[in-house]
Amino acid sequence: MPTDRPYLPPATQPVRAVVWAVHLALPLLGLWLLLAEPDANVQWHHNPSHFWMILAVAGLNVTLGLIVSEASRRRQDARLFLVSMVFLTSAGFFFLHGLATPEVILEQGSLGFDIGQQVGLSLAAGFAFASALPLGEKAAAAVLDAQHVIRGALFGFLILWGLASLLPGLTPLSQPPLTTFHEALVWGSVPGVILYGVAAVMMFLLHRRRPAAMLISLITAYALLGEAMIAGMSQQNWRLSWWLWHVLLSLAFVFVGYSAYLQFRREGTSAGLFDSVTLSATVARIKADYDQALEELVEHVRRGEPLAATRLAGKFDLTESQAAVLDRAGEALASERRLSERLAALVDISARTRVGLPETELLASSLERVRQAYGDVRIGLVAHGRVDIGSREYVFEGFTPVARDNLVAYPLTVKGKLAGALEVPVGRTSQDEALAATLAGQLSISLENARLYHELETLFRQYMSPDVAKALLADPAQAELGGQMKQLTALFADLKGFTTFSERVTPGEIVEMLNRYHTAAVPCILGNGGTIVQFVGDALLALFNAPATQNDHAAAACRAALAMQAAAGEIAAESRGGEVEWPTFRVGINTGPALVGNIGSPELRGFNAMGDCVNVAARLQGVAEPGTVVIGGTTLSQLGRDATTLPLGKLELKGKEERVDAYVLLAMT
Repeated sequence: MPTDRPYLPPATQPVRAVVWAVHLALPLLGLWLLLAEPDANVQWHHNPSHFWMILAVAGLNVTLGLIVSEASRRRQDARLFLVSMVFLTSAGFFFLHGLATPEVILEQGSLGFDIGQQVGLSLAAGFAFASALPLGEKAAAAVLDAQHVIRGALFGFLILWGLASLLPGLTPLSQPPLTTFHEALVWGSVPGVILYGVAAVMMFLLHRRRPAAMLISLITAYALLGEAMIAGMSQQNWRLSWWLWHVLLSLAFVFVGYSAYLQFRREGTSAGLFDSVTLSATVARIKADYDQALEELVEHVRRGEPLAATRLAGKFDLTESQAAVLDRAGEALASERRLSERLAALVDISARTRVGLPETELLASSLERVRQAYGDVRIGLVAHGRVDIGSREYVFEGFTPVARDNLVAYPLTVKGKLAGALEVPVGRTSQDEALAATLAGQLSISLENARLYHELETLFRQYMSPDVAKALLADPAQAELGGQMKQLTALFADLKGFTTFSERVTPGEIVEMLNRYHTAAVPCILGNGGTIVQFVGDALLALFNAPATQNDHAAAACRAALAMQAAAGEIAAESRGGEVEWPTFRVGINTGPALVGNIGSPELRGFNAMGDCVNVAARLQGVAEPGTVVIGGTTLSQLGRDATTLPLGKLELKGKEERVDAYVLLAMT
């Protein structure tokens, strides 16, 4: 079930966190018991054990510091550099503390022997605190720019401290400690303890956002280093409480070293051991590098190159087994991606089968899309009873695919008849043939639909407006009987003088005249978004804003009417001088609500509009002079200043009780 509580990784779940905290608290509890019970805080003075233990732990510490330093150099990460400085600083002073062991170089204990490790841990605490900070790009760059200076300053200080504490009589550090230095040592150690505590807490918060075992190891190490400083404050040399801080210091580095060893055993390489500790910017950069490497791997696999992962082994320090695993993973990913691309291509092809898309355009666009996913795919259509693709002729028996080398040809069918062939390269994966067969089936459907749509559209467009034809092809339910009220602009046009003309010419001349006028008028209407509902002899009715929606339907109708009159005027001018003068268009336009829909019977129906708006347009056309356009007041109100008109006043129209405002439309701007 979904929950709003934050995710807790296994290492930070409540029970494990409590157990972990108890383990860290046990050394402090033991220290308190030893200091509270002096009899239990027994003394064990054994110089060789101390010396060799110090050297062994210092050696481990230096090794860890160098590994982290190399990781910092490889990743160019400031946090890893600071973590390496924690190890190197504590290791250096721990080593000098071991050299100052009595009866090794110096004959007796010294101030340097007593405070050297506390000084070293305090310096390391500063690096630990800095390593836990969320450094920005500028701060991280500044740290990396100064890393050689910082490392050189540390080594220089270690050399000076070693000379000062190991050369007899040179400085007070090589002399026996004063009896009054203990209180100063305690207070001087407090800032380091606080810094280790704060660093551990900040690292724990980082672990909450980015869970990782190495971060847990580092958090534990910082906590143990802080506890080692607390234990070292007592300075009861050679007693159990004194040995305790040596043990804690050793455990801090052994814990990190053991975690690194386990990760090395699991991954087989030292690359990436400390990647989880890096800054967020470095993590993002590493992820981008891996993403890019995986993309390169997938591309190599898709091209069929063997052992593609070996190309990346050097860049990311991969072992042979890791490269082999990555190779298999890349091949599986490439196969899945190839399958996804081919399925996506099938979906795209099905979407390309649209109303009005020509067959050639459909096949060209489909072929371009398919080649992106399937390779060098080719299509050949039946011509003169043959199917040729390039120089290859394909003959199908019972629509069975034909295989040649690494190519398979699948038949394309239309209405159960062979219409062409699809040639696809196959053989690389087990899904190739099934996907190719599916592709051929989808292309057959698309081809058949394209040809069917072409036939229907050609047939429909010869008898109705393109908008009506497209609407019916896309949604046949629109052909059902019924209608709805809609605001529209109706345009009526007829030829003044048509009856006289018809009485004086042959039927063939009548048809020629009508076709010429309608051939000029129809593009004017369709070009302005109108729908021609019907031709009745010399008259036509066109609707604007039905069925296709138009925001400026009144203006569109007026522009169409003026264009019609201009085109008709040219035809009329050409006919002058003949035996019989050709008639002239007159147009009426009106805007208002009308019932729009399919009217008729189940056997025969037609798209039309009915209502007072349409009737008024017809009456306005009847009063218009030849070559003019008369519009109603409702139409003019929607034109605004775009129209130049001549008012006709209020006209009495047949079938209307009230007079109607009418205007002669002269021009549109």
